[in-house]
Amino acid sequence: MTPYIIAKQVVQKIVHHGYKAYFAGGYVRDRLLNHPSDDIDIATNAPTEEIMKIFPRTIPVGVNYGIVIVVHEGHHFEVASFRKEAGYKDGRRPDHIESATAEEDAQRRDFTINGMFFDPLSEQVFDYVGGKEDLHKKVIRAIGDPHERFLEDRLRMIRAVRYAARFHFTIDPDTIAAIIAHAQDLFPAVAIERIVQEFKKMALFSNFPLALVTLHKYQLLGQIFPQIQTLTEDEVTHRLKHLPHFPSDAPLIAKLLELFGPLPLSEKIELCEKLKLSKEDKRFVEQLDQWENFPPGLDDYDLVGIYAGPNAGICLSIAALHMEDSHFRTFHEEKMALLQRAIVRRKEGKTIVTSAHLMERGIEPGIRMGKLLIDAERIAVNHHLDTPDAILSRL
Repeated sequence: MTPYIIAKQVVQKIVHHGYKAYFAGGYVRDRLLNHPSDDIDIATNAPTEEIMKIFPRTIPVGVNYGIVIVVHEGHHFEVASFRKEAGYKDGRRPDHIESATAEEDAQRRDFTINGMFFDPLSEQVFDYVGGKEDLHKKVIRAIGDPHERFLEDRLRMIRAVRYAARFHFTIDPDTIAAIIAHAQDLFPAVAIERIVQEFKKMALFSNFPLALVTLHKYQLLGQIFPQIQTLTEDEVTHRLKHLPHFPSDAPLIAKLLELFGPLPLSEKIELCEKLKLSKEDKRFVEQLDQWENFPPGLDDYDLVGIYAGPNAGICLSIAALHMEDSHFRTFHEEKMALLQRAIVRRKEGKTIVTSAHLMERGIEPGIRMGKLLIDAERIAVNHHLDTPDAILSRL
């Protein structure tokens, strides 16, 4: 069964117990835009404790805010009780909530295009905020007073830009004015991890460069990265000129680094730490830096060590873009093809000459053997040898 059918069953079960339940938010928006979506959230007038009674498997992720995860037929659905919220001292979470109608619940949501409900039983859309009209006009508009919406959750300012870029919509002028007015209040209310998640969602779409430029235009990007605060829009646009040609599997950090121009490796790692990125991201940054700063005098054995890195193809593509040198790409692609067997050996941790070969010749296990194994593989790679005897004679 599809997630839609299973989610519909969840709604049916809630309705069977005498309550209302609808699909909410992003799913409704995507349905009206004819965008396929399996990300279904459910809103209901049933209290959380009732939902936990109705369904045998639930996860109480936010009971204090009327939210529970229902596990049904192997799928997880967020089920939230209709609510009104008040008081946002930390710029993220409400200090007080109370039960509400569907219409009142819609008023607390972020943007009109995300504030609609859909009844999968009657296939009826409930729009209390003008979401359909704004979808038709291709406008991102905060529900009610945009200043209030952004004070409730300042991350919404970044989301407005993400939605506009993703759907190729414009942002309502009053909403833009509120973003600019509150941009300087982004921190400390919003954790950097939440911002990185927004960046990752933006980066899934081809117009990520536009999203970054728009964030800069509305003074948000400079709050996240103060070192680029004084750049003009044109300068940011120019720095991002290579992004449309990046490999599709390039990680987020590779794309964000484009904002800064040439940086020493230490500053790139500091940026990773500021964004609280993973060890894998840091290793990628180190590999990319190596590709863009090849030391002179590398032999084939040294090149194999670089080519055997897990991100070699991505790094080659990005380094070639930065150098704007097609010869660089061609040289390394040809070299990688020539050294393919050695690259596979390096990835698998194998060598042609083994410790057994050396022990046959009286070499005892230890530091000297380790050095000789490395020397033997260097000879194999640099002289294109593939038999132990030929390598050992040179060793």
